[in-house]
Formats: sequence, structure tokens, C-alpha cells
Amino acid sequence: MKQISMNVESRKKALRYFFGKVVDPLGFKFTPDEELMNFLLEQEVILEGKHGIPFCPCQPLRHDRSRDMQIVCPCIPFHRNHFDSIKRCWCGLFVHKDVLDPDKLPQLPPVEVSHE
Repeated sequence: MKQISMNVESRKKALRYFFGKVVDPLGFKFTPDEELMNFLLEQEVILEGKHGIPFCPCQPLRHDRSRDMQIVCPCIPFHRNHFDSIKRCWCGLFVHKDVLDPDKLPQLPPVEVSHE
């Protein structure tokens, strides 16, 4: 069991490094909520183990490749207008760099977001 736990921890660390390189130039950062961040990264490791890809843990897989590829974490580029409007991604793993308290951010469904 310790080996599996170590593999999860090392993979979480690798995903955190890689994701940070992707989201930083987009103006996002990891949530300051360490507990949430660790939980979500662990869920992504589990999804990656099951499906071979770290899908967003809060979005359902539809088994439609074009749609599912839009929820590969980090999915910010595919949903930029929505995430910029709410200053976070759906699951809350990433927030805008200027966000200090993610709990105060609004939750808007995509239909309420302007697509200008």
C-alpha cells in the first residue's frame, strides 16, 4: 500500500509542476486552499490511472472524444471566457492570480457568461 501511496504522491507532484507551467502564462495559479488542491490532484491521478489522461474531476466523461478532450486538465484554454468571468476553473483547482479568497468568487453557469 505504501508503494501505491508514494506513486500517487509523486504523480501529484509531477502534475502540479506541469500544470503550473501551463496555467501561469494564462494568468491563473493553484488555489490557495491546500486541502482542496491536494484532493483535486489526487482525483486527477486516479482518473489518469483509469483513463490514461488527467481529466477534470468535476466534469462527467461523455465518451465523446472531441468533448472529453476539452476537459483534460488544465482545461482553461477551452473554457477561457467562462473561467475569466468567474476567476476560477470549474473544480476550483485554478484561480486567477489576483484571487486571495476563492470562497468569495461567484458561481455562474456557462449560459450566463458573455461570449464576446
